[in-house]
Amino acid sequence: MLRVLVVSLAVLLSGLACADGAPKVSQEQLLERIQGEDSELVVLDVRTAKEFADGHVPGAINISHDELESRIGELKQVRDKDVVVYCRSGRRTGIALGILERAGFKRIYHLEGDYLGWSAAGRAIERDSSS
Repeated sequence: MLRVLVVSLAVLLSGLACADGAPKVSQEQLLERIQGEDSELVVLDVRTAKEFADGHVPGAINISHDELESRIGELKQVRDKDVVVYCRSGRRTGIALGILERAGFKRIYHLEGDYLGWSAAGRAIERDSSS
């Protein structure tokens, strides 16, 4: 019985992390802003450094979701910009959006489809030269 309760609670909590409630930004909207070199835009990839090196949205910065809370100070200069967040499929994005919201970020958005959607659509990606 206790095991069932623990598993049920874990499933519930993982669902809450996904239900971030942040406004979505379509891939097309993000692409237009990237191509327009929008100075009010920050793209934040919250995947691991290895995932990021293997390919990411052009111009994105990388802070893994599990390091974001301790590294939030690195983003203080962009607190008043539009921050579009993505991970591989959405779960880590939900966690990161919660951290950003608690840190006082107001203009945070979730990239529709995350990285899987971006790459599946054949959109441009950047790779680290070392990978």
